[in-house]
Amino acid sequence: MASELEPEVQAIDRSLLECSAEEIAGKWLQATDLTREVYQHLAHYVPKIYCRGPNPFPQKEDMLAQHVLLGPMEWYLCGEDPAFGFPKLEQANKPSHLCGRVFKVGEPTYSCRDCAVDPTCVLCMECFLGSIHRDHRYRMTTSGGGGFCDCGDTEAWKEGPYCQKHELNTSEIEEEEDPLVHLSEDVIARTYNIFAIMFRYAVEILTWEKESELPADLEMVEKSDTYYCMLFNDEVHTYEQVIYTLQKAVNCTQKEAIGFATTVDRDGRRSVRYGDFQYCEQAKSVIVRNTSRQTKPLKVQVMHSSIVAHQNFGLKLLSWLGSIIGYSDGLRRILCQVGLQEGPDGENSSLVDRLMLSDSKLWKGARSVYHQLFMSSLLMDLKYKKLFAVRFAKNYERLQSDYVTDDHDREFSVADLSVQIFTVPSLARMLITEENLMSIIIKTFMDHLRHRDAHGRFQFERYTALQAFKFRRVQSLILDLKYVLISKPTEWSDELRQKFLEGFDAFLELLKCMQGMDPITRQVGQHIEMEPEWEAAFTLQMKLTHVISMMQDWCASDEKVLIEAYKKCLAVLMQCHGGYTDGEQPITLSICGHSVETIRYCVSQEKVSIHLPVSRLLAGLHVLLSKSEVAYKFPELLPLSELSPPMLIEHPLRCLVLCAQVHAGMWRRNGFSLVNQIYYYHNVKCRREMFDKDIVMLQTGVSMMDPNHFLMIMLSRFELYQIFSTPDYGKRFSSEITHKDVVQQNNTLIEEMLYLIIMLVGERFSPGVGQVNATDETKREIIHQLSIKPMAHSELVKSLPEDENKETGMESVIEAVAHFKKPGLTGRGMYELKPECAKEFNLYFYHFSRAEQSKAEEAQRKLKRQNREDTALPPPVLPPFCPLFASLVNILQSDVMLCIMGTILQWAVEHNGYAWSESMLQRVLHLIGMALQEEKQHLENVTEEHVVTFTFTQKISKPGEAPKNSPSILAMLETLQNAPYLEVHKDMIRWILKTFNAVKKMRESSPTSPVAETEGTIMEESSRDKDKAERKRKAEIARLRREKIMAQMSEMQRHFIDENKELFQQTLELDASTSAVLDNSPVVSDMTLTALGPTQTQVPEQRQFVTCILCQEEQEVKVESRAMVLAAFVQRSTVLSKNRSKFIQDPEKYDPLFMHPDLSCGTHTSSCGHIMHAHCWQRYFDSVQAKEQRRQQRLRLHTSYDVENGEFLCPLCECLSNTVIPLLLPPRNIFNKLNFSEQPNLTQWIRTISQQIKALQFLRKEESTPNNASTKNSENTDELQLPEGFRPDFHPKNPYSESIKEMLTTFGTATYKVGLKVHPNEEDPRVPIMCWGSCAYTIQSIERILSDEDKPLFGPLPCRLDDCLRSLTRFAAAHWTVASLSVVQGHFCKLFASLVPNDSHEELPCILDIDMFHLLVGLVLAFPALQCQDFSGISLGTGDLHIFHLVTMAHIIQILLTSCTEENGMDQENPTCEEESAVLALYKTLHQYTGSALKEIPSGWHLWRSVRAGIMPFLKCSALFFHYLNGVPSPPDIQVPGTSHFEHLCNYLSLPNNLICLFQENSEIMNSLIESWCHNREVKRYLEGERDAIRYPRESNKLINLPEDYSSLINQASNFSCPKSGGDKSRAPTLCLVCGSLLCSQSYCCQTELEGEDVGACTAHTYSCGSGVGIFLRVRECQVLFLAGKTKGCFYSPPYLDDYGETDQGLRRGNPLHLCKERFKKIQKLWHQHSVTEEIGHAQEANQTLVGIDWQHL
Repeated sequence: MASELEPEVQAIDRSLLECSAEEIAGKWLQATDLTREVYQHLAHYVPKIYCRGPNPFPQKEDMLAQHVLLGPMEWYLCGEDPAFGFPKLEQANKPSHLCGRVFKVGEPTYSCRDCAVDPTCVLCMECFLGSIHRDHRYRMTTSGGGGFCDCGDTEAWKEGPYCQKHELNTSEIEEEEDPLVHLSEDVIARTYNIFAIMFRYAVEILTWEKESELPADLEMVEKSDTYYCMLFNDEVHTYEQVIYTLQKAVNCTQKEAIGFATTVDRDGRRSVRYGDFQYCEQAKSVIVRNTSRQTKPLKVQVMHSSIVAHQNFGLKLLSWLGSIIGYSDGLRRILCQVGLQEGPDGENSSLVDRLMLSDSKLWKGARSVYHQLFMSSLLMDLKYKKLFAVRFAKNYERLQSDYVTDDHDREFSVADLSVQIFTVPSLARMLITEENLMSIIIKTFMDHLRHRDAHGRFQFERYTALQAFKFRRVQSLILDLKYVLISKPTEWSDELRQKFLEGFDAFLELLKCMQGMDPITRQVGQHIEMEPEWEAAFTLQMKLTHVISMMQDWCASDEKVLIEAYKKCLAVLMQCHGGYTDGEQPITLSICGHSVETIRYCVSQEKVSIHLPVSRLLAGLHVLLSKSEVAYKFPELLPLSELSPPMLIEHPLRCLVLCAQVHAGMWRRNGFSLVNQIYYYHNVKCRREMFDKDIVMLQTGVSMMDPNHFLMIMLSRFELYQIFSTPDYGKRFSSEITHKDVVQQNNTLIEEMLYLIIMLVGERFSPGVGQVNATDETKREIIHQLSIKPMAHSELVKSLPEDENKETGMESVIEAVAHFKKPGLTGRGMYELKPECAKEFNLYFYHFSRAEQSKAEEAQRKLKRQNREDTALPPPVLPPFCPLFASLVNILQSDVMLCIMGTILQWAVEHNGYAWSESMLQRVLHLIGMALQEEKQHLENVTEEHVVTFTFTQKISKPGEAPKNSPSILAMLETLQNAPYLEVHKDMIRWILKTFNAVKKMRESSPTSPVAETEGTIMEESSRDKDKAERKRKAEIARLRREKIMAQMSEMQRHFIDENKELFQQTLELDASTSAVLDNSPVVSDMTLTALGPTQTQVPEQRQFVTCILCQEEQEVKVESRAMVLAAFVQRSTVLSKNRSKFIQDPEKYDPLFMHPDLSCGTHTSSCGHIMHAHCWQRYFDSVQAKEQRRQQRLRLHTSYDVENGEFLCPLCECLSNTVIPLLLPPRNIFNKLNFSEQPNLTQWIRTISQQIKALQFLRKEESTPNNASTKNSENTDELQLPEGFRPDFHPKNPYSESIKEMLTTFGTATYKVGLKVHPNEEDPRVPIMCWGSCAYTIQSIERILSDEDKPLFGPLPCRLDDCLRSLTRFAAAHWTVASLSVVQGHFCKLFASLVPNDSHEELPCILDIDMFHLLVGLVLAFPALQCQDFSGISLGTGDLHIFHLVTMAHIIQILLTSCTEENGMDQENPTCEEESAVLALYKTLHQYTGSALKEIPSGWHLWRSVRAGIMPFLKCSALFFHYLNGVPSPPDIQVPGTSHFEHLCNYLSLPNNLICLFQENSEIMNSLIESWCHNREVKRYLEGERDAIRYPRESNKLINLPEDYSSLINQASNFSCPKSGGDKSRAPTLCLVCGSLLCSQSYCCQTELEGEDVGACTAHTYSCGSGVGIFLRVRECQVLFLAGKTKGCFYSPPYLDDYGETDQGLRRGNPLHLCKERFKKIQKLWHQHSVTEEIGHAQEANQTLVGIDWQHL
């Protein structure tokens, strides 16, 4: 199809490209009817440029549109070439002092917590870094897109509104001048013309609703018959549904469907079919049919291509306008004028109005384009911002109604602009006064919640899904109200007062509908059937919490408003409680000679509601009267006398009684909905405007009535009146009713009631109730939270209520009450309470939950015991009440209170006859303590003429009245002090009596004689001393007893050891044998230790006993016994890789014999070190497999291990494993034959081996060319002179038992399978190579880790590493016995030929391309296969030594060839020592052989230094290898950290200290070898600079460098766009910490196919970068992601911490984050140690939710 289109398209292009913008503009300038001219031009050209085929070509369309359509407009506007015109305009323009940058999705935004007027004031990164706020307490978030930078807006910041860049532009702002003065008349006129036409055209075409015809003035003459089937976005259908439907409807591939779906989601619409009407209509019907089952169908339209073309150009136009007005403020002003100009149709006919009102009909892309235009024009021009705000407010109701039914989210709706307008204080005030905005918002809100009950209250029962959706939408109105109220007015005008109070009236209407909603009745008999809907009401309450608080703040800022609001609120409350008696009959209560009238009402029988916002608002206003002292200044203006205290307290009291009864378990049958309501009522999110205000309301009531009356009403509501009003009721009660539950319930109710009284008297930390300020309140909250346990900053913040600015006020006071403890490598920073704050602890703090209270009590008593104090927790000293609440304290000394206290103490004294509880008594003691503290305060602060009316001490000393003569409270306390059953409370009672005496003393001494006071204190002191002495004595006795017991125990131990001496001897020996370093074996004492060669130190055989973890049986490791195995994990690794881009094309054909020095991918083996019998393991693994098969039939979930790949968890430590390594004795001792003769030197040995190889190759050739005549064969054998003592027909016997052989094969095959990613095949010749390679690679990686951490080579290795290396090396050395002998010999020949060339092996890698340590391991471990056929007496040790020397020399040549020659300043002219002269001589030889291509000779000192440094890693690895291979202990010198150990290593490895001696000793053969190495073509290419080679020593790989400040990472990620979906911002940018690539994770656009499965970008990247293992940082979430393979992954804590030592995963808190180097090192160490997979395994086992995540899609 494309080919047919081509010529036609080109033809069109040619005619279009010949248009001249200048000519068209000239024509327009002459035109009389400009509008008609322009429209004709558009009608003709737009359909020719846009929408020419099924797929859009945005680049081409934009180019043509610029040339043919926009070009003429720019020429017309400038009157000259726009390339000159626009820069001129820009120069004449004064740059704006507003930033106005519109945020992209995911861009970092910053808000200053110290200076921002509210949290919506944000800066972009550039402005932030140039502002003063970067040193303040700032908050960092990632933007959701939309919104713009507020830099330069003086109303948004308390200080520092400008960054350095925008400050320059503020110098000349005097008066708001008109920006049009900078433009010439004719430019203004022309701009006006063109803007008016173009803006109108864009609005008209975008809001056009017909699908197949255009507006009359845009119709074309010849109209094509092409249509688009256009699919629109909605927020109901999922990606999957859309993709599936499209595949069906327009039969496209899944890839194409995904492309369509992504575009629809991003731009809001996409054409899915192009053709004639019928063809498109058919696709439409399929889509509609397929998606209308569950929900409303997807929106699809069949549109004529010319309409789509015009709409696309309309969007282009709007963005063009946005860019044009950027040149000059004057142009911006003109566009605003055009947009807001009333059209001919009157109200709402301006272009801006038309766009706003059709917002919900537009698609997503169109919306975002015009919203951006509004932001860059209307909101950037201060004059028009006001006018626009007015339009917005006028249309507010319609816009919100559109939004409620809109199928797009808030961020795509024009209603979202409210945040830009309402948060500007001056605009918000103006809209309140001029447009009555508050009332509009609240009325609109009320209109949407129409469900009411008979009393006019909201009713949320049985909410349908649609109503719930609507309710969620309507909540955004509350947010708007919050924005309007967020900044408090400093001065009030009369209009503002009037309009605010009107808004307040509307608000009271709203609260009135909430007062008493969701009423509940206690279920009796059976459990409730349907849980009632409670969440909606609480959601509403939570959303309104801040609004209610802000309303009160507004009222508080003006006395007149406060008085009016108070009156209004009171009136509404009266209405709510109409006849407050509700028809209940009145009753009279009397106790102690007091009586009161009230109504009969039972919470446990009638309806009761937890929602009382009107009462609570009144309580808040009442406190403000006290706080602002209005109550004392203008008492005559307030209706305080009309208040009826019983009415005020009634409903809050019912609410609190409800809570008490729920705690007492009386409402159990009402189900969870009630439990949840009670929970939220006390929860930190709601309590400020719920529970706290109920307490205040009761305090208000009590302070205005007789406390005795209050207490009687309270007893009646708690349904406890009977118990306390009738004497001996308790006794009768407990004897008659044996029903445990009822007794228990009553006890709990009494406890709760006493707790309530404690709260009423003790909670005076709200400013206005007590004489305190807000910081005291916060301090007290923090002290009580930290009394429970030390807490992290985030926990503390969560436990404190936030204000509307998300602030808790914590930072300002925390230093005063707590110490900060920094975190270690894990965990977080903690705040601990300062000890001096403990005295402010109140056990009955009203915000404690039950659990918190008991924890706090325990913690505080424990502290006191540690400090050797008594454990009483007396009530703290409280601040005085404000005058309005002052009479509250009298409740403590009222008769009814004393009667209650007396009764409970009486029960405690006669503790058997009554049902009472210790908690009850504890609360009574606390109340008595409070009263004494109160009296003490009164006495201390008393002035001369006042009499203290608070006489608690006198009242508790008086015994009861005549008939009963009950003892006084004091007397009962003294009795209880010695009661044995009250051990816990003794300290408290003692404290009370002491305080009582002190107060009495103060009473008796008149204020003039201070002497008596001191006597009192002296008395106290002496009693305290007595206490102390007593305590000391007890402690001493206890100490002596302890010492005695300890002495007895150690005596017994000694006896035991003496009796069982031999047992202890054995254990000591065992310990010695198992430890890796055999320092104490006697043989090794005085000789130098040598690890290899004929002089190898002989170590006596150690017998090794091990225990199987599965059957607990002990067994010795022997050659012929059953196999024992270690659980092991083999994985591919690129941790040491110097070249990650290498990729094995075809693993089946790949030959891994030679490892390239870039170590691009190795095989690493690790083990947890736990030992099992092979057969036990086999049984265990079979059971795991069987279990897995059963589980798969039940449910398809990944486990943390993949049984199909042979994975299992170690049965002991649950470490991830995928194979087992057999345990062996040192294999070399088994194969080593006797030495008869003198051992050959290197030259002779190389000759002998070469002859043997030749013979072998000859024989192989013979075998492969079968010969008929057997006689010939024998002759040939004669011709071939077999080297002396070489018997190629000899096949050695395998010394190992069957079970060990089987395990050797098992581990070998596993290594081969994992290392090459192929199917297991134990016959494959590459198996032995992979085993040797894994051994070499694992040793190299351990050497790297030890070097990086500066640890000694043979220091104390962790035993799991030590066991792993020992087993791995011994296994690799023994593996040849189960491989085919000829294969291993073949490998040896080939490896040997790479150093000693022979004719039959061509094409071997050059010396620069071989990793020498891998070569060494291969040669040494393959050598026994050749040596076992050699009976000439050359020992295995000799071979090892010569191989090692040969490889070492090759490595030295490698280092010299690649050493860089940059001279060092410390150059010494004359070579000083032999090493330097030797190395110089060698370098000269090289120079000669390479034909002088080698660089000029540097100094010998420099060369020797390079050789030593370059060869060190090789020597260390070799030392580890031979140590584990031959079992020779390491010399003690190498076990200490510090020096480089070069000489010690050389001795241990039997090398000369001067390595160059090797060359000199064997010069005859070495010279020819060096020559052959240097003549290789690749070496020449390298020296001529045509290719690269690895330099030595190889640098250690590290993870990438991360920036210190996290925001720079966010910024980097916000600029990263998805590589596949054309410049679209990536939603989950993810950084690979290994190579630094940014990836677009977790999205359809970047999925690729890997091994036949769709995987996300990260998973795909792990295969190319980390051979299946990856470490990523998810930038938007700030969390580290570990991935391994497709099914394994976990999240790990990030290395970024805030100032409080906490990570912020998900960036929820937004505190500034900084890199913690230690934690990053820890992640790096995990990577170096290859422990990432293991870490994931542990995480997935510990947390089952991780298993369910589809890791492969990340």
